[in-house]
Amino acid sequence: RYRADWASLDARPLPAWFDRAKVGVFVHWGVFAVPAWGSEWFWWHWRGEQRADYERFVRSRFPPATTYADFAPRFSALDFQPREWARLFQRAGARYVVLTAKHHEGFTNWGSPVSWSWNAVDTGPHRDLVGELGQALRDSNISYGLYHSLLEWFNPLYLADKESGFKTQSFVSQKTMPELYDLVLRYKPDLIWSDGDWEAPESYWNSTSFLAWLYNDSPVKDTVVVNDRWCNNCSCHHGGYYNCADKYKPGALLTHKWEMCSSIDKLSWGYRSNMHISELMDEASIIEELVQTVSFGGNYLLNVGPTKEGVIVPIFQERLLALGRWLDTNGEAIYESKPWRVQMENSTNSVWYTSKGPAVYAIFLTWPQDSLLKLPSPVASPGLQVTMLGLAGALEWQKAPDKGVLITLPCAPPSALSAQPGWTVKLEGVE
Repeated sequence: RYRADWASLDARPLPAWFDRAKVGVFVHWGVFAVPAWGSEWFWWHWRGEQRADYERFVRSRFPPATTYADFAPRFSALDFQPREWARLFQRAGARYVVLTAKHHEGFTNWGSPVSWSWNAVDTGPHRDLVGELGQALRDSNISYGLYHSLLEWFNPLYLADKESGFKTQSFVSQKTMPELYDLVLRYKPDLIWSDGDWEAPESYWNSTSFLAWLYNDSPVKDTVVVNDRWCNNCSCHHGGYYNCADKYKPGALLTHKWEMCSSIDKLSWGYRSNMHISELMDEASIIEELVQTVSFGGNYLLNVGPTKEGVIVPIFQERLLALGRWLDTNGEAIYESKPWRVQMENSTNSVWYTSKGPAVYAIFLTWPQDSLLKLPSPVASPGLQVTMLGLAGALEWQKAPDKGVLITLPCAPPSALSAQPGWTVKLEGVE
């Protein structure tokens, strides 16, 4: 049994499904989708920081004396079709999906018994969004993760505890922990993506007690995966796998399992109605981030923000489907792969490696000059077989004059593969 201390909890092996999955979709959805402006931190920027641009925005769009609570009834989810979401995520190649069950605004996307009238069942959609999406994902064999913020910006209980220097724990005992236990017992998630940890120590959050129960006695004790955001000095040190920071790029192979979360909208995690195409990641950038992340041993979690009606806008769908098409061809080099002894070719920075059993995969992000792909790192055996994912037949190769192998590619990307950035050659018989 695991003890309620980090030494014991950190020794728990990470359930194997998470490392095998590699690719996930993050969904930031909440009352912040109603103003749909700035970011999912709208309430904080407006009322916490009292920024003039947010005040002007509300004054120009909403009736006088509007409060943030007035946005909740407009969070309708009228067009939310969980099975359509699940189908989209499946086509995107996602093996797991993480939904915001509760962001820092405190609004819960399920009928939390301790979120009085500030939840999706009592107001707004009048639906159990967490439960509906979970059922649709499970029916599609996609693992289900729940994002949960430990803190709530303006909860009076939290503000009182903060005022005490976190010597009192009313908010933790009456709100945060009851909700975490409720989420686990009710929905049995495969993953808990904790956040909102940065203001207070573990002694305030009681994180280790919750995790000990989760690992020892919960209905998901053998399968659940958690991240590292459980107290103000936990990130990159304690928990399950490491997030370390939003959009984290270590630039090297880590010994501990990690995940990079990124967002198609580069300026926000929640939906913004005024986003411009130049502010969105293109297909090539998404694939490059995915490949680099997996080569360095990480998982890639790509975010979309639905509208208040529950629509994933077409430009987000297009990006997800493009990723899915690339994975349809190249997924063999991604899913269930392991980092190789070399992660990338320093000479080009456009060739990245993964491995699976005896096979080594070289993913190249730009088509080489004269269609000759030089790979300095592999040491070829006489029986080396080289193929290209998505293309029938073997490729010709020779030992490079200095070191490595030289692979003769088709004169140009095959028409079936030409629309995608990034191609993969598979090498069987290299060291």
